[in-house]
Amino acid sequence: MTASQHECNLMISGQVQGVGFRPFVFRLAQQYHLKGWVQNRIGQVFILIQGQLIDLEHFLEDVIHKCPPLAKPILDQATFKEISSFLDHFKILESNESGEIQVHVPPDYFTCLECLKELNDPHDRRFEYPFINCTQCGARYTLIKKLPYDRPNTTMADFPLCEKCRAEYENPLNRRFHAQPIACPDCGPQIQFNDKKGKQALDLAISELQNGKILAVKGIGGYHLICDATNNQAIQRLRLKKPRPHKPLAIMMLAVDLNKEKSDFLQSPLRPILLVDKKHFSDLSEHVAPNLNEIGVILPYSPLHYLLIQKLGKPIIATSANISGEPVLTENHEVERKLSHIADSFLHHNRPIERPADDPVFRWIAGKPRPLRLGRGNAPLELDLPHKLPHPVLAVGGHNKNTICLAWENRAVISPHIGDLTSPRSISIFTQLIENYQKLYQITPQKILCDAHPNYASTRWAMKSGLPVQKIFHHQAHAAALMGEINQDNGLIFTWDGVGLGEDGNLWGGETFYYSKDYFKRVATFKPFRLIGGEIVSKQIWRSAAALCWESNLPFQTEEIVFQAWKKNLNCQTTHAVGRLFDGAASLLNILQETSFEGQAPMYLENIAHKISISTHLPIIERNEIKEIDWFPLISMLLNGKKNISERASIFHQSLAQVILDTTQQLSKELKINYVGLCGGVFQNRLLTESTVELLEKADFKTFIPSQIPMNDAGLSFGQVICYQNMK
Repeated sequence: MTASQHECNLMISGQVQGVGFRPFVFRLAQQYHLKGWVQNRIGQVFILIQGQLIDLEHFLEDVIHKCPPLAKPILDQATFKEISSFLDHFKILESNESGEIQVHVPPDYFTCLECLKELNDPHDRRFEYPFINCTQCGARYTLIKKLPYDRPNTTMADFPLCEKCRAEYENPLNRRFHAQPIACPDCGPQIQFNDKKGKQALDLAISELQNGKILAVKGIGGYHLICDATNNQAIQRLRLKKPRPHKPLAIMMLAVDLNKEKSDFLQSPLRPILLVDKKHFSDLSEHVAPNLNEIGVILPYSPLHYLLIQKLGKPIIATSANISGEPVLTENHEVERKLSHIADSFLHHNRPIERPADDPVFRWIAGKPRPLRLGRGNAPLELDLPHKLPHPVLAVGGHNKNTICLAWENRAVISPHIGDLTSPRSISIFTQLIENYQKLYQITPQKILCDAHPNYASTRWAMKSGLPVQKIFHHQAHAAALMGEINQDNGLIFTWDGVGLGEDGNLWGGETFYYSKDYFKRVATFKPFRLIGGEIVSKQIWRSAAALCWESNLPFQTEEIVFQAWKKNLNCQTTHAVGRLFDGAASLLNILQETSFEGQAPMYLENIAHKISISTHLPIIERNEIKEIDWFPLISMLLNGKKNISERASIFHQSLAQVILDTTQQLSKELKINYVGLCGGVFQNRLLTESTVELLEKADFKTFIPSQIPMNDAGLSFGQVICYQNMK
């Protein structure tokens, strides 16, 4: 080396821990004959690199643009200087916990093709080993205890490496170089079935599945309940015991024949559950998704899942092992205690799960996969905020489909799906995750953001937290979640869902907001109607039908005492919710009168409908400076027995799509509208959403639908942060 050589100091943040970034840097330095070192700090990677200037420039270009596929590096700093003294090699230094805290926690990753090849190779020492992994695959989020990301800071700390694994871990040319979860049958975790371990345990589990048994199987982020997806009797037993009489069950299979776009998405590192048309499956039990045209399908993402399906030779049911609505179970003893009445057997393993992560769920709507649930593979989800926060905040979301969002500076981190906060265990996981995220990201919030509804468990927790609390109204948070994702100005945002507390104390759910840099206001809603019965309305959907008929001076057959109570406004709440309109429509068409899971009525209604150009005109009137959509003509149409049920369901959908266009066109005469946004759980309905987008775009209105944040209540926590940012 000569004095004309240079040194470069790099500081890199982003997703650079747990993705094989340091081994990549080491190999890149070898390629360009450079000297120096690379070191993990708390969420950042520091690199000192020495060599000829041209080689340093190539290195700097490649370290960002040719990084491992799972890495997302951000170059924070690069400084060059001439040097006269030199290092004699390049090495990976031990991690250092000093420096600025920039924590980025990677999600869990699917099993890569190279590991799968070894998994199926009888001559490989990891043949059929359920915990095979490398720097590009395996668990991350569910085993990291703290950063820097090193083995002692994970749940693998209690599994000392054997000599062979140690040699791979320390060999820069090996793809397991510094792979923190590295393991093999000699030194790593083991599966267990009763008193049998390893391959014997796997064989016994397969035998149980072949005999029509239900298994609870411990995966990466929690347990699944699994059984043969072609076995009618096994699935009926699972439904009876869970109990889950109607809600669709996800299936896991090795491959499914889809178009390239959807197939690529299913095979992406995310490995999501994707709702797929039933026509792609011929041999599945009719009990997988009764009365629906779609099935949730997922490809195996862990070595254990691959082994189970390969050996069984059939697709399996893979549904979350939990009490309905609760977070997925993760502890061996707890799953046996809580689910022994459901599962015939248990396939455990002894790698602890630090925090639960359920599978993510997507539906293909308007040409893109739209998230219905965040989970293993895409959460914690990090998004940039439009503006820098004055101080860290914690948003605790809503009551159902809960997520939390920790936000500071211009960063927001959204948790995986927690569940409905209706049980002690759900609330326990919710509070544990709040504490866990603060420790993991080393951020202490100065303010708590919550829903305005006083009876939500998340709101009650916020009020007892001891920190200042900012309440955010439900539908403003829905709309703001979309605003935060697309970062557009002057938009009309239709926010339709079940119910949520509005500013006037009523239950909103059919709202339209206008957002600009100057103001954010409600500009349209649906005509209100009174529901009787409190929370039971969401299950006894005939109550919505009754309310709609009675508001319209039409008869509805029910007990006289219920009608009299409604007339006297006893135990009634006023709502504008489009979700309750869907419930009422399903009841009036006699599709069903009571539901066993959330969203059942709208799903069944969509299932019998089809694309149609006919619609019923819904008047829009001005009331107190807000445009009010009158739903009454829908009731008359739904009760018109001259049309068949499918036709009436189709007209119902098209009428709602048309009134969105009508409302937009009326408001465009008064407001500058650059785009129209659709958010809230109602727009998980593909027929409604795609019909709406088609009408709006034909009329030259640009349309946005969430593609990163779920449009249902799982997006509320992020929306609460955006609302808080925009408060003046």
